[in-house]
Amino acid sequence: MTTPRPATPAPGSAPRPAPWIRTRLRAAPLGTLLGAALAFVSVLLAAALPRAQDRGADQALRAFLHRSEPIGTSLLATAPPLDAAQGPEPLDETLKGLLARTGGDFDIVRDEVVYGSRTVKRQPLVEPELTSPSGIPPGMSLLYVRQAESHVKLVAGHWPADAPAPSAAAASGAAPPPMQIALSRGAAETIGARLGSVLKTATVTGGAPSAEVVGLFTAIDESEDFWTELGCFNRACEHYTGDKLSWDADAFVGAGSLGRLDSWGRTAEDFWRLPVDVGRLRADRLDATSAHIASYLAGPIAAALPGETRRELLRSSSRLPELFEEARARRQAAAPLAAIGPLGVAGVAFVVLCLAGALTADRREAELRLLLARGGSRSGIVGRLLGEGAVTVLPAAAVATSLAVLLLPTPRPAPSLLAAAAVTLLTLLAFPVRAAVLLTPPRPAARWRRPVAELLVLIATGAAVLEVRRRGVAPAGAGLDPLLVAAPLLLALCGALLLARLQPVVTGWLARAAARRSGLVGFLGLALAARGAGAPVRGRTGPSVLPLIALLLAITSGGFGAAVLESADSARTGVARLAVGGDASIAAYGRSPLPDGLVKAAGELPGVRTSVPLWIDHDSTVLGTTQGTTQVTVIVAEAAAYAELSRALGCGSFDPALLAAGGGGSAGAPVPALFSSGLARQAAPGTYTLRPGSGGELRTRVAGVIGCTPARPADGAATVVLPAGPATAALVRGADHPNRWFALGSPDGARLRALLGSALPKPSAPAPAPGSAPRGPSTEEVYPVRTSAEALAELSTDPLQRSAQHLFWASVAGAAGFALLAVLLRLTRTLPERAALLARLRTMGLRRRQGVQLILAETLPQTLAAAAGGALVAAAAVALLGPAMDLSTLVGASVPTGVRLTAGPVLTQALGLAALVAAAVLVEAATSGRRQITTELRAGDQS
Repeated sequence: MTTPRPATPAPGSAPRPAPWIRTRLRAAPLGTLLGAALAFVSVLLAAALPRAQDRGADQALRAFLHRSEPIGTSLLATAPPLDAAQGPEPLDETLKGLLARTGGDFDIVRDEVVYGSRTVKRQPLVEPELTSPSGIPPGMSLLYVRQAESHVKLVAGHWPADAPAPSAAAASGAAPPPMQIALSRGAAETIGARLGSVLKTATVTGGAPSAEVVGLFTAIDESEDFWTELGCFNRACEHYTGDKLSWDADAFVGAGSLGRLDSWGRTAEDFWRLPVDVGRLRADRLDATSAHIASYLAGPIAAALPGETRRELLRSSSRLPELFEEARARRQAAAPLAAIGPLGVAGVAFVVLCLAGALTADRREAELRLLLARGGSRSGIVGRLLGEGAVTVLPAAAVATSLAVLLLPTPRPAPSLLAAAAVTLLTLLAFPVRAAVLLTPPRPAARWRRPVAELLVLIATGAAVLEVRRRGVAPAGAGLDPLLVAAPLLLALCGALLLARLQPVVTGWLARAAARRSGLVGFLGLALAARGAGAPVRGRTGPSVLPLIALLLAITSGGFGAAVLESADSARTGVARLAVGGDASIAAYGRSPLPDGLVKAAGELPGVRTSVPLWIDHDSTVLGTTQGTTQVTVIVAEAAAYAELSRALGCGSFDPALLAAGGGGSAGAPVPALFSSGLARQAAPGTYTLRPGSGGELRTRVAGVIGCTPARPADGAATVVLPAGPATAALVRGADHPNRWFALGSPDGARLRALLGSALPKPSAPAPAPGSAPRGPSTEEVYPVRTSAEALAELSTDPLQRSAQHLFWASVAGAAGFALLAVLLRLTRTLPERAALLARLRTMGLRRRQGVQLILAETLPQTLAAAAGGALVAAAAVALLGPAMDLSTLVGASVPTGVRLTAGPVLTQALGLAALVAAAVLVEAATSGRRQITTELRAGDQS
C-alpha cells in the first residue's frame, strides 16, 4: 500500500497567523464574559435612567392636570349669537374652525367637546307657588347644549322640541308661546316646579318671557365631565344674599328656542368648551405646548380665528397657562432629588469603569510591553485593543440599549441614546487609554500634579457649596444647574481624596500598634492594608484609591438623598397632623355641640392616647385693642390636655400653669388667656373685654403669647385660648358643651365614624332655614371626621413625589452595586500576590481560618474608613447644602426651606453598604482565596 506524500507548499507561502481578537478572547473567556456583563449593566442603567425620568415627569404632569377641574384643562371660546333666527348649524361650523387650529403640540378630546348657547344672567321666577326661602324667588338660566339628551334619562314628559314655535301668535300680536324646557327632577322638587308648570320672569322690553316644563330628567352620571361648570342642573344650588337663602335652578331648551334665548336673559352667548387631551401632553414639550396654547388664547391663532369662523367678537380663555407654569415650577423643585441619585450612580459607575480599565491594563502590562519590544507600535497595539473591546462591548451595549427601550417606552429617545453612547464609549476606551499611558515612555516624576488636582477639586467644591447656599439648589425661574446638584458628589470626592491621604498613615499606626501584641494576623493584615493604600505600583500610583472614591460617592449620595427624603416624610407627617389638629378630629356643624357622650366614648377607643375636647367660636371680638375692636377666634379647652396637644404638634407650646387660675378664680376676676402673636401686637399686656359670638361677655388678661395653636394653625390668625372651667362656662354661652374633639395616638377613622353614627340623635341634621326645602346632609357633612393617617395618604399620592423617590432608591441600589464591584475588582487584582503569600504562610503553619482573617484584616480597614468617611461627608453635605433645599413639592404643601440632619438615614446607608462589602469580601476570601492557595501549593507537582 502506498502512502500519499503530503503536498509540497508552494514557494513563498507561509502559515497564516492566528487572528488576534479571537486568540485573545479564547485565552481569557471569563474575563471576556465579565467585561461584557459590566458593559451590559452600565449601558442598561445609562439608557434606562433618562427614560425613567421622562416617564415619571410625564406621569406627574398628567396627574397634576387631571387633579384640576376639567374646566381648568379646557379651552373656552365665547361669542355673541350670529342672529335671532340662529340654528345649531352655525355652532357646528364654528366648532370645525376652532378644532382646525388644534393638533401638533396639543389635541382636543373631540368626544367630550361641550358647546351650545346660554343666557348670561339668571332671571328670577315670579310664580308665587314656587319655593322662596327668605322671600327671594328662585333664579333660572336657560341653555341649549348640543346632544345634551344623550347624557340624561327622561323620567317624565318629553325633550324640548328642536323645531321653532309657530309664528302665528307673533303675527297676530299675541304673546309668543312659552319656551319648552327640561328640568332635572331634583331641581324641580327643590323649587316646587312640576311637569306642565309655566315659569315666568319679570317683565322686560317686549313682554314677559315664560317657559313650560315639558320634561323631567335625571343625569345618567353626575360625575361626568359634561356637567362641570355647566350650571345648576342636577340639583338646585343655594344662593345667599347676605344671610338670606334662595335657590338657583337651570334648564335645557331645544334647538327651536335658540332664537329666543336673548329674550329670557336679555343677553345670550354661544360657547364652546374644548377639553385638551391631557393624556398626550409631555413634560419635555411643555414649553412648546404652552406657546401654542398662548397663541390660541392671545396670539396669531387668536387673531386669525374670528375671520376664519366669521365671528368678529370670538374670544378664548383657559387656565392652562397658569397650570403649565405651576407644573413647571413643581418639576423644577423636585429636579434636584431626581438628579442626585442618577448623578451618584453615574459617578460611581465612572470610577468602576476606570478601575476596571486600569486593573486590566496592569494585569496585561508585561504582555503589552513585550509586543512593543518586538516591534509593535503604540498606536497599532491600542488599535488592536480597541478591536478586542469592540467585539465584547458593542454587542452588549446594543442589547442593553434595546432592552431599555423595550422595557421603558418613551417618545423621546435622544437622552437615552446619548447616555448609552457615552457609557459605551467610556467602557470601550477605558482599557486602551490606560494601556496607552502604560506604554508611554516614563517621564520625570512631577510631585505637583496630585496636589494641584486636589486643590482644583477643593476650589470647585467650595464654589458649588457657596453658590448653593447663596441662591438655592433650584433657583426660581432657572433650569437645573448640574454643578449645584453635583455639590454632594464634589464633597464626597474631597472626602475621598482626604481619606486617601490619611488612611495609610492611620493604618500604619495601627499596624505598628498591632506589632507590639502577640499574634501575626492583625499586624500582617494591617501592614498589607497600609502598603496597598499608599504604595506605588511599578513606579506609578496604584488604583487602590479608586475603590475608596466609589464607596464614598455611593455612601454620600445615598445618605444625602435619604436625609432629604426623611425630612420630606417628617414634614409631610407634621403638615398632615397640623391640618387635622392632631391624629384625629371630629367637628360639629357650625356652633352645634357634639352629641352627648361622644367625647367620652371616643377617648376610650383603642389607639387614643390623649383626648382633647374643646369649644371654638370664630365670631368673637376683643375690645380695647389698638384697632378698638378686633374679631378673633376663641378656643376654650382644658389647659393640660391642650398644652400636650400643642407640644406634640409643635404648634404654640405653652405651660399649662399659665391658665391654671382660670377654672376656679374669684367672681369678677379676669380669666387668664393666651393671645396669638398677631393679636398680641395689637394688645399690650393687661385686661381686655371679650365678647363671644354665642353671647355673653368676660374680662380676660393676657397670660402668655403663642405663635400658633392646633385648633387654628393659620398664619396670622387672631386667636384667644381660654381655660375650661366653671368660671369660663358661666360667662361664655355654650362653652361647657364642646363642638370640637382632637386626639393624639393612632385612632382608626372607620371606628370613629362608626361610633359617631351610633351616637347621633335622630334626626341628625341641624334644622333647615325657614321656608327652605328639607335637606338631608350626610353624617360626614354634619360631623366631619378626619385622621392624620388619611391626610398623610392624600399628601403622598402625588406621582411627582413617588417618581423622584423610586428613581432615587433605584439609583442608590445601582451605586451600591457598583461600589461593591469596585471592591471586588481590587480584590481580584491582588488575588495572585495574596494567594502566593498565603501559600507560603500555610507552609509555615498558618491555619485556614487565620488566612480568611488575614484577608479581612487587609481589606476591611479601607471599607470601614470609607463607611465612616462617607457618613461624615454625607452629614456635612446635609449641614452645608440642606438649608438651601426647598421640600414643599416633595411634601405636597408649603413648608419651611431646609433639610434636617438626622443620624438614621446617613448611618443606614453607611452601615448597610459597609456590611454588604464585608459580606462580599468574606465570601470571596472563603472561596476564591482557598482555590488560589491550593493552586499555589501544588505548583511544580507536574513536570
